[in-house]
Amino acid sequence: MWSLRRAMGPEPSRGRCLLRWLGMKVCRRSTLVFALLWFGSWVFLNGLVFVHRTILSDYCTDDKSKKILQRVCEEYREGALTGDLCEDLCVSGQVEYRRCLYYENGKKVIEARWRGTPVVLKSKLENFSSYESLGLLEYQDPAEELSPLDVVFYATLEIRNSLGLDISSNASLPPLWGQRLREHGQAYSRAELASLWSLLQQEEYTFLRVLQDLSRHLAKVLGSCGHFYAVEYLSAGHAWDQNIFSLEEVSAGPRTARDMVHRIALSFLDMVWRFDNDFSHRLHLCDIKPENFAIRKDLTVVAIDVDMAFFEPKMRDILEQNCTNDDDCNFFDCISKCNMKTNKCSSKRRNSNLQVICEKIFRPWFSPTLLGAKAGLPLQVDLQRAVQECVDTAGGEDEEQDRAVQKRLLDLLTGLLHQGTSSEHWGKGGEDREGIHPHTALNF
Repeated sequence: MWSLRRAMGPEPSRGRCLLRWLGMKVCRRSTLVFALLWFGSWVFLNGLVFVHRTILSDYCTDDKSKKILQRVCEEYREGALTGDLCEDLCVSGQVEYRRCLYYENGKKVIEARWRGTPVVLKSKLENFSSYESLGLLEYQDPAEELSPLDVVFYATLEIRNSLGLDISSNASLPPLWGQRLREHGQAYSRAELASLWSLLQQEEYTFLRVLQDLSRHLAKVLGSCGHFYAVEYLSAGHAWDQNIFSLEEVSAGPRTARDMVHRIALSFLDMVWRFDNDFSHRLHLCDIKPENFAIRKDLTVVAIDVDMAFFEPKMRDILEQNCTNDDDCNFFDCISKCNMKTNKCSSKRRNSNLQVICEKIFRPWFSPTLLGAKAGLPLQVDLQRAVQECVDTAGGEDEEQDRAVQKRLLDLLTGLLHQGTSSEHWGKGGEDREGIHPHTALNF
C-alpha cells in the first residue's frame, strides 16, 4: 500500500506543473493574439485615415461642388470678386449645376448649363483666397485707380511669365485680347483686378484665353466669375472607346464611323501642323492622351486640357536638367537625350507632337484588330506602315523626315476618305493649308 502510494505520490505534483506550464503557454499565446489584434486594428484605423485624407477628401461629390460655388457667390455678394458669369450664377440662376467631373489637389472641373448651353466650369485651386493677390492692391491707396492701360501692362507681364516667353521683346498682348482690356473704358475695381489676377495665375486659362482667337483647335473660354472660368462643353475622348470619341454624340449626317475617324485623324494632322507653325514659337504638347482632346460637331479636334502645353522657350528650360541617363530626360511625353559628358539633358526635344499622336492615337485606331476584314486593303496596309514609321521617327531630331511622314499620312487619309462611302468635301473649317498664312499676332 505504501509502495503504491509512493508510486502514485508524485503524480499530482507533476499534474500541477503540467497545468501551470499549459497555463503559461496559453497566457503567452493570448498575449500574442491580443498584440496582433491591437496592431491590426491600429493599421486598419490608420489606413482609413489615410484613405479619407488622400482619396475621399479629393472625391468628386455634388455636395462639395455646390458648396464651393456657394462660397464663390458669397464672395461675389461681398464685393471680393466679380465676372461676367457671376450675375447668372449667383443672382438670376441662369447657371444650372449638373455634376462634378473632376477634383484632385484642389483643381475643380464642373459640368453646368449656362442659359441652356452646356459649359464646363474650371479652376486650378478650390478657393479664391488660395491665389496670390495682386501686389499693387496691397500698397495702393483705395482712392487711386489703375487705368486700363496699366492693367494691360501688368497683364502682359503675367502672361509672358506664364507662357514662358521673353518679356524683353518689344511687343504687347495679342491685339484681339489686349483691345478688349483697353476698351473697358473706365478704371478697374479692386474686385475686377483681383479676379483677373486669379485667372492669369492659371496657365490653362491663359493659354486658352490668349490663343483661342488664333486657333480653332483650342477650347473657347466663354466667361468667368472670380477664379472660375467657363469653357465650351465638348465630347471628350476615352481610352476605353475603340473609336476614342463617342461618335454618336456628334451629328455627322450619313457618314460611317470609319469615315468620321478618317476626318478626325485629318483634323489631328491639321492641329499638329498649326501648333508647329501658326505661332511665333512651336507649341509642345507633353500630355497626349484621348481624355485631353475633344471634337466639335464638325469633327474638329480640340485640345481641352493644356496644363502640360509649353512654347519652345519654356520647353527648353524644362528639358535642360541634370541627368545620368536618357530616362532622366523624359518629361511626360516630351523627351530629350542625356549628354553623358556634361551630365545635362539636351534642351532640344527629341520626339514631336506628331510622333506621340501616332503612337497613342493613330496606332490603336488603325490596328488590324480594330479594322477587321478591311485591314488587308492596300490603302489600309499603307496607312498602318506609315503610322508605324511615324512612331519610329524621332521627329524632333529629323524635322524634314517628320514633315515627309506627315505628308504621307495626309495623302493616305485623304485617299481613304475619297474611297469611303461619303465623298462630300471635308466639312466647314476643313480648308486647305495653302493660302492660310501663319498667325503672327502672338509675337511677344
